[in-house]
Amino acid sequence: MGRRVILGCALFLGWLMLAGEISVGQILLGLVLAFAIERYSRRFGDVPRGKVRIGAVPALVGVVLWDIVVANLQVAKRVLGPLSDMRPRFVQVPLDLEDPTATALLAAIITITPGTVSAALSPDRRFLTLHALDLVDADALVRTIKLRYERPLKEIFEC
Repeated sequence: MGRRVILGCALFLGWLMLAGEISVGQILLGLVLAFAIERYSRRFGDVPRGKVRIGAVPALVGVVLWDIVVANLQVAKRVLGPLSDMRPRFVQVPLDLEDPTATALLAAIITITPGTVSAALSPDRRFLTLHALDLVDADALVRTIKLRYERPLKEIFEC
């Protein structure tokens, strides 16, 4: 299965998650948007021709969805509590990814997980700077990102 098909499927599923409902109208709109965006994105150049291991995708999707639910609860608890207790901080995550698509997906995963947002990619693409809303242990956050997201992405994109 090619990367363009994966992109289309990801866009479609992303639309359904953002829509918040599954109806005939949302499914049709999601399919039209996924097709149109995928076709439009072809203008930006060829997609790199590396191998993709689809079998590892469901596990990563499951981890990300679980982490989104857990992070939503944690962020809600922090935001509803005293804001002065929060410890916002920037953290640099060293990257082992070689595939630009994998790096972009890692940045997106970090951003869609509540409480963290990708802020910058170093010019040499070896470090991703992210912002954490409430950070107690930067090293633990880096280890978590590398274990839960980067390692599966390396497996999926064989890099």
